[in-house]
Amino acid sequence: MAKKIKTTLKLQLPAGKANPAPPVGTALGPHGINLMDFCNRFNDGTRDKGDAVIPVVITIFEDRSFDLVFKTPPVSDMIKKALKVEKGAANPLTGKIGKLTKAQVRQIAESKMPDLNAHDLEAADKIVAGTARSMGVEIE
Repeated sequence: MAKKIKTTLKLQLPAGKANPAPPVGTALGPHGINLMDFCNRFNDGTRDKGDAVIPVVITIFEDRSFDLVFKTPPVSDMIKKALKVEKGAANPLTGKIGKLTKAQVRQIAESKMPDLNAHDLEAADKIVAGTARSMGVEIE
């Protein structure tokens, strides 16, 4: 018999750096799961991802056990890494923070493909380009 699902949560945490302090403790504490167990499983599962922000979907069951599903880093995070900038433009219409080549856009789209709701790479490219534009990044 399948376990009964109590709830599903989504968190975005730096790879390999989860600890029981907020935001982890405040998000998971009320659901009664073991925080150290969560932190250890998250950190073991993401240790090889460097310093990327990793979204994780946590499915919590009635018996307080849980499953983790790791996603690929957010597109905005990948764009900031590609351009080596801290954050996007305050006003994307006037402030430009850099330029991405079509090849860089394609590379980000390929690595993000499993989590995008796109049917092909062209659609994925458009999603990445749209995110880039909203951050004040030009595409050449």
